[in-house]
Amino acid sequence: MKFPLKIAWRFLKAGKGQTLLILAGIAIGISVQVFIGLLIQGLQISLVDSTIGNSSQVTIEAKENNGEIFGYEEKEEDIRREIDGLEEISPTLTLPAFISLEEEQESAVVRGFDFEKAEGIYGFEEKITEGSLPLQSGEVMVGVGLAENLDLAIGDSLEVFNFQGDQGEVKITGLFDIGVTDLNDSWLVSGLGTAQELFQRPDSITGIEIQVEEVFDADIIGEDIQALLGEDVQVSNWKDANQDLLSGLQGQDISSIMIQIFVVIAVVLGISSVLAISVLQRSKQIGILKAMGVNDRSASLIFLFQGLILGIMGGLIGIGLGLALSYSFMIFATNPDGSPVVEIVMNYNFIALSFAIAVVASTLAALIPAKKSSKLQPIEVIRNG
Repeated sequence: MKFPLKIAWRFLKAGKGQTLLILAGIAIGISVQVFIGLLIQGLQISLVDSTIGNSSQVTIEAKENNGEIFGYEEKEEDIRREIDGLEEISPTLTLPAFISLEEEQESAVVRGFDFEKAEGIYGFEEKITEGSLPLQSGEVMVGVGLAENLDLAIGDSLEVFNFQGDQGEVKITGLFDIGVTDLNDSWLVSGLGTAQELFQRPDSITGIEIQVEEVFDADIIGEDIQALLGEDVQVSNWKDANQDLLSGLQGQDISSIMIQIFVVIAVVLGISSVLAISVLQRSKQIGILKAMGVNDRSASLIFLFQGLILGIMGGLIGIGLGLALSYSFMIFATNPDGSPVVEIVMNYNFIALSFAIAVVASTLAALIPAKKSSKLQPIEVIRNG
């Protein structure tokens, strides 16, 4: 093993031009693979985060009882105890309402949250543009769009009522921008107790909102929750509500895999063809080695080791180049506020896989030249050399 490896290294050093050409081909191919792979993964994470990152990924709603869920504390405890893979669970009370302004009435949606639990889903503290969370009874905060449309300010009092005639007065403690125009234009957010008191629902909620650890497992977790809670509730998940997004993500995955496959094929063909020429160029040396007692297996190993060495070196260079391209993309492709258009996340498993593919592909590419070298007859090579 040591002798073929030593000869392989000498052949690579002797043919510097060919060696550099192969290394460049491998490095460019793997750098494209790493860059495209990390870019698409970052784009997928960005799309998923912007779509459902700050919203419910699994939602539990009542089928009966006028949309009310009773005994929700026990249901929440059962879910936490029996279901794995959960990140946040938040009971909510969501009801349509009207805001009374002098002689006018404006429609709105009152949403009551337990802020300690809902913060992990909606991140309200980061979305407050002015004022503070409504932590006391009778306090609310309103979306910036609603505040602008109705000329509302912190400290204002509002008369709120619903179709059933429930009504009450609330005080504005803050303004928020949740990043969705429709929500900013319609939401009044309060503590869960305030919403329950306002609409005379002291013991019920309208939904339980959940975020999960692995967002693409939301449908499976939803099915488990449905089986746990029975048919009195309806469990939905973000995947069922975002089929177009899922189709787009699957299309990105397929296109990424296709690109990477063709890159690997190109690398394999390039290495195989250059090493095949190398066999012809080195045929006289191989013939002399065989005449000196080197067997066919050792002659084959010379070219297999060349492929292995080229794969390791080219893979390392390619990964370095791919990471450099990724960081350059984040630096130069930015939004007006200076943030990257796509935040590329380092997936070390994918990077390791790309390196392994480079090594394996380069070694396999050397099989044909290795087999060809094993068939060389020393007498004919030397006579014709």
